[in-house]
Amino acid sequence: MCDIAIITGATGGIGKVFVEYALRYELAEIWAIARNGQRLSALREEYGERIVPIPADLSTLEGIETVQALLRERKPLVKYLVNNAGIGKMGAYHEFSQEEIIRTIDVNCKAPVLLCHICIPYMASGSRILNIASAAAFQPNPYLNLYAASKAFERNYSRALHVELEGNGITVTAVCPGWVDTGLLVREINGKPVRFPGMVTAERVVKRAFYDADRGRDMSICSLYGRLQHLNVKWMPQRLTMKLWMRGIHAYGYGQPVK
Repeated sequence: MCDIAIITGATGGIGKVFVEYALRYELAEIWAIARNGQRLSALREEYGERIVPIPADLSTLEGIETVQALLRERKPLVKYLVNNAGIGKMGAYHEFSQEEIIRTIDVNCKAPVLLCHICIPYMASGSRILNIASAAAFQPNPYLNLYAASKAFERNYSRALHVELEGNGITVTAVCPGWVDTGLLVREINGKPVRFPGMVTAERVVKRAFYDADRGRDMSICSLYGRLQHLNVKWMPQRLTMKLWMRGIHAYGYGQPVK
């Protein structure tokens, strides 16, 4: 039985950094999952034969079954499951197609739950699940409502599952970064450069996530700004937090002026 890590959304941004850090552990293989087979092949070329490329669309049941079939065939010990794949789009509710809504929920909510479900039987005491949520999970965010709600689901699911698995020695950690400096961020909206308060590097997020998971914590927040944000929304009425959020995004053309 070989020790492995499974990392979704592995070819870019935070996911690729998770791959880099996982390679520092004594793991026989890193199962890297993404939709783009060419980018997966490039990942293996860059990091070597410990990378096992798995092209799969996790918004579909077929994609989940691809991973499940490999687990049944290889019967590895899953030391780390990193549910990083996610979809985020900012915009008014009417700017989303039905297909975009369904796909966002499938990737951000259904896929992590299904992957946990199929991987836990291949885990043992000391195994870790890291579900990449977001600081957006702390509060409702108008014009980012679908993404924020999906990440609230992921955070709550992770923390509850952590309690269920404590007796088995398996840790589930909801990773809740704020703005992360990757190529996925939209840098300009309506001709205006976007300001990202408290932005951190992907390396900082990943390093802290592994640190917290290895210490059995059910949530990982990588910066003082993020921890203050989390503390603030615990005490501040949500109407006020949404008002402050709207004040920030109105500069980019979203919503009405906030008084």
